[in-house]
Amino acid sequence: MDEILTLLGGMFGTRAIEITAAICGLINVALIIRRSLWNYPFGLVMVALYAVIFFDYKLYSDAILQIFFFVIQVFGLFWWLAGRRETGELIVLRASPRQTAVVCAITLSAILAIGAAMSRYTDASLPYWDACIATLSVIAQSMLARRLLENWLVWIVVDIIAINVFLAKGLHPTAVLYAVFLGLALLGLIQWRKAWLGQQA
Repeated sequence: MDEILTLLGGMFGTRAIEITAAICGLINVALIIRRSLWNYPFGLVMVALYAVIFFDYKLYSDAILQIFFFVIQVFGLFWWLAGRRETGELIVLRASPRQTAVVCAITLSAILAIGAAMSRYTDASLPYWDACIATLSVIAQSMLARRLLENWLVWIVVDIIAINVFLAKGLHPTAVLYAVFLGLALLGLIQWRKAWLGQQA
């Protein structure tokens, strides 16, 4: 029993604010899979809480990243409201080949630039892999806000990389949490693809 509590504590934290943020995060993803607009209240609360948590732990880059996530979720709410059928069902879009090429070029450039900066100017551990996770997370969140099916593919890559990074750093409970996120991302890809195929009928 003590081992289970330790594992859960490592995944969700032991403070009320950490537990609340993690629960909001899981609810947020579950509602996104269902293409429910109600994901946004939970998502906004989650990123606001994590901004406070990261700032408290002096993880300033992560705290700033949460500000971006908060802003993009506000835009995402309006884009989702505008992208619904008369029945209220969210319309799933696909990224064009041109969009995909531009996103890949921006992503690669950002990873190399951030990784190089972190490697040169900080004592960051695994700077390029860390830059990869951060950059891809921004890309995935932006694609999600635009209702693009491919956002789930990017989240899957993020989760796979994150799991391996956290295992390498000995953060096993966090790796387990990201394994849960990986499962949810796979489910999201399946559900959103099914919805997109239904739109083509």
